[in-house]
Amino acid sequence: MSFVYTSFQERTTFLTHGNMARLATEGGDPVLAYEKRHENAYIRIIEKLLEVDPNTTVIAIAYMMRKRITMPLHLMYDGQDPNIFKHFLAITQKQGFTHLEKLEGLTTGEARRAQDFVCRLPRKIRKFENRDKTLESHPVKFSWIFNKQTTSFSQFNIPSIVRESPPPATTIHRRKTTLSRRLSPVLAVASPATSPSRHQPVEKCWQPIEFLPDPSQGPEQFEEEVRALRQRVLGLSDEYFVMLVGNMLTEDALPTYQTVINTFDGVRDETESSPCPWAIWTRAWTAEENRHGNLLRTYLYLSGRVDMLMVEKTLQYLIGAGIDIGLENNPYLGYVYASFQERATCSSHGNMARLAIKGGDPMLARICGTIAADEKRHEHVYTRIVEKLLEVDPNATMLAIAHMMKKKIIMPMHLIYDGQDPNIFEHFSAIGERQGIYTSRHYAEILEFFITRWKLEKLEGLIGEARRAQDYVCGLPPRVRKLESRAKKIEPRQVKFSWIFNKQVAREDALPLPAVPSVILCFP
Repeated sequence: MSFVYTSFQERTTFLTHGNMARLATEGGDPVLAYEKRHENAYIRIIEKLLEVDPNTTVIAIAYMMRKRITMPLHLMYDGQDPNIFKHFLAITQKQGFTHLEKLEGLTTGEARRAQDFVCRLPRKIRKFENRDKTLESHPVKFSWIFNKQTTSFSQFNIPSIVRESPPPATTIHRRKTTLSRRLSPVLAVASPATSPSRHQPVEKCWQPIEFLPDPSQGPEQFEEEVRALRQRVLGLSDEYFVMLVGNMLTEDALPTYQTVINTFDGVRDETESSPCPWAIWTRAWTAEENRHGNLLRTYLYLSGRVDMLMVEKTLQYLIGAGIDIGLENNPYLGYVYASFQERATCSSHGNMARLAIKGGDPMLARICGTIAADEKRHEHVYTRIVEKLLEVDPNATMLAIAHMMKKKIIMPMHLIYDGQDPNIFEHFSAIGERQGIYTSRHYAEILEFFITRWKLEKLEGLIGEARRAQDYVCGLPPRVRKLESRAKKIEPRQVKFSWIFNKQVAREDALPLPAVPSVILCFP
């Protein structure tokens, strides 16, 4: 069903962007759209499914048609207009951005009836569309365009599509596992009802535009604010901008992180809009994190100090490469990892704020400090979840902590590539160490913090392997500090970064420390 939905959605998006390009050209601003290739890929998948399993595939197509192909943003809200999606859709329909096409298939039985239903749909849709062409229009306000009024038209409804229908017989109904039941009380700490401070209401959240030159103030004021921004960043080093780009890329790879979180066994958001506490948390977490990358990317763009083409290529490579941090779909490992990464990210952004002040850019310092504060709140939630896990399942949780320590907490962007330097992650990490953004000392401090916060040394009742895991974890910080003090520094060498127009910066090398994980800034 997801392939059916995506095929329709990609074609709809392609048509929408195509029509937007047509209208922009008429208005004097030509643009291009590139959704066609994506649509073709999903259509080919459906074609193959129709070859190998035609009955189930046609039933799935009919099921999606009965439910109606809904736009992904159907739950959108701007904080003012509860009917904004309906108004947006009506304007879209009037402008002629979308339409449906006939589907065909060859099947028998229930699938044959599904085929007949689907193939008749286009005529039904056009019949209802023609009935409603004489509906009265009415003006509506949109907050997006400073509450100016535009014209909305009533949207036609197709009863045979709008109504709900039972899922096809081939649908697998998932049952709650023992793990899911065990985690339910634990994840309640992320619930807005029990922890309202974990996520702030949207109306009280900061937004990127509050830290950036505001184009709505007019071209002269905007240009003046951009010039002031560019003047402020002159005191910041190229090494600083390498680290800032790395921070931005880590934050901007958000689609990968939400996907990872939603693969944890027993706590997946099965419907993508589930009301369970963990699902609510992950969606709100994603919404808050999304602002970080948006803000840093725009600031970098306006600064003129980085090659945005190479930065954007790197981001595409990074999201395409995915992530391999060894969580094995295990929520215990995931929550331990996220606790460490959120604290590491908070530390990293905090140090970036400190360096921004020294470099003469208080606004950038405020940006980094504000992001660090968000990460601190997020860290607190994951830390509380692990605390609860230690209460209800101490042996398995202790093993998970030791397991992540032995595997090493790996930075999410460890698969980064800019299309030129295959060792760019290694070079980036070395510069972070040299600049003091995130070092092995910080890693040892984080270890010590969680050992104290989770009271790992005082845990009682552990048996067998869990007891040995406790000894291993509690003995790690002194080992890390000892190895750090013994590490021999070697002469720094110059490396080029495409992000800063292939300028050279100095990276400081040290002999490798086997027991010190390679972590710089981590989960955004």
